[in-house]
Amino acid sequence: MRLQNTIKNEILVSGLGLHTGRVINMKLMPAPRDTGVEFIRTDKGNVRIKANVCFVSDTTFATTLAAEGVKVGTVEHLLAALAGLHIDNVFVEIDGPEVPIMDGSSLPYISKILDAGIAKQAKAVNFIRILEPIAVTEGPCQIAVTPYEGTRITYRVFYTHPAFGEQKMGIDITTMNFINELAPARTFGFLRDVEMLKSKGLARGGSLDNAIVLGDKEVINGGKLRFKDEFVRHKILDAVGDISLIGLPIYGHIIANKSGHTLHVKLLRKILLNRNAWEISSEPMVITPAPGLAAQV
Repeated sequence: MRLQNTIKNEILVSGLGLHTGRVINMKLMPAPRDTGVEFIRTDKGNVRIKANVCFVSDTTFATTLAAEGVKVGTVEHLLAALAGLHIDNVFVEIDGPEVPIMDGSSLPYISKILDAGIAKQAKAVNFIRILEPIAVTEGPCQIAVTPYEGTRITYRVFYTHPAFGEQKMGIDITTMNFINELAPARTFGFLRDVEMLKSKGLARGGSLDNAIVLGDKEVINGGKLRFKDEFVRHKILDAVGDISLIGLPIYGHIIANKSGHTLHVKLLRKILLNRNAWEISSEPMVITPAPGLAAQV
């Protein structure tokens, strides 16, 4: 049986917001059991925003949460790191409207969390066990979840670009798999879209240091990818972060085709509406610890 976890020590982070271009300061702090992940906008009167699908306000190019008219955007990479390391409870103080993008992946957050240490809490984790398939389709894009003994994500992306076309990957979401196979995968975008994004007030902090940028024919970042299929791996990373917004770990197989933040969130909302298709369970979960993790808890 897995117990709830928080972090042992505070974590300080400063970095650019991908879309705002602002320098953002953020502090992660231990939180009591059953807290979940809670953002606190210190520059807006300490408004608290729960990392829950109920508070998702926008999914355009990133996932944004909002409460009382106050927002926190681009939360998915941090949430993915927390979910990947099974951090259930944490306060996140932040002095701006967007989580720092760091290098465009979850790896910097993984490193900081492992350095801070992980503390077990004296309460078991409940999880959502999928009993019946649930699916969402929008045009050529689909996402579904089916019963599965564990957490697995299978993802397919397809782009008509010389650098990559179709990429597919299926992976069990264990701690080791997340750290080694998903956390280093960076966000990506197309150079042709940069001016359009900036005209909408987006991508103002984007650079070759925090994203894979694709020109008309090639990867502009010197052609250096961390994985040959880094694009689909990053889509799975995003899904891990977004899916965590349901509030409990999911025991099920998520299958996505040409999906993204919007469909991730729509699937969560459909799961919650289809109460007969799942159950809450506290039965043991099979967890593969990361090297050295046991010594830190």
